Amino acid sequence: LVQSRLCGYKPHLQDPSGTTNPTFSDGLLEGKVLMQIEHMAIWTHNLEQLKTFYETYFGAKANNKYVNPNKQFESYFLTFTTGARLELMQQPTIPPTKNDVESQFTGYIHMAFSVGSQEQVDQLTARLHQAGYKVVDGPRRTGDGYYESAVLDPDGNRLEITI
Repeated sequence: LVQSRLCGYKPHLQDPSGTTNPTFSDGLLEGKVLMQIEHMAIWTHNLEQLKTFYETYFGAKANNKYVNPNKQFESYFLTFTTGARLELMQQPTIPPTKNDVESQFTGYIHMAFSVGSQEQVDQLTARLHQAGYKVVDGPRRTGDGYYESAVLDPDGNRLEITI
C-alpha cells in the first residue's frame, strides 16, 4: 500500500491499483480495512501562538484559517512531513482544562513526535528549554528502551519527543 495526498494536505490511503480505503488480502487480515488516525484536535484560546509553535519547532504547515463567524469558531489544520495532521481550534465558549498539566491523568495525555535520533531529541529539547518552554521529563532512556523527553506546548499540552 502507498500513501497519497489530496490537495497537498489531506491524506487518504490508496493501494497500487488506485483503490481508496483498500482491504488487506494477505490472508492474515483478510477483508479488514486499513485504518490510520486521520487527525487529532486541540482546543486553545491562543490559536495563532499555538500554530506558530508547531510550525517553528515541529515543521508543521498550516492551511488557510477556517472561520465560522456565526459560531465564533476558528481553526487551522497543521500537516507534518509524514502526513499526520493536527487541528487547532478556538471558540470563546470553550472552558479551560481542569487537568494538572504536569500530572498524569486518565484520557488523552500526550502526543509524540519522532525526530530520528537521540541527538535530535537532545537538540530539540534544549532548543525548547532555551526558548522558555517547560521540560517536564528527560531527555532520558525509559525502562522499555525509548529515548525521549516530555515538554509542554504554550497551552500546557504534553508532548513527547522521541527517536
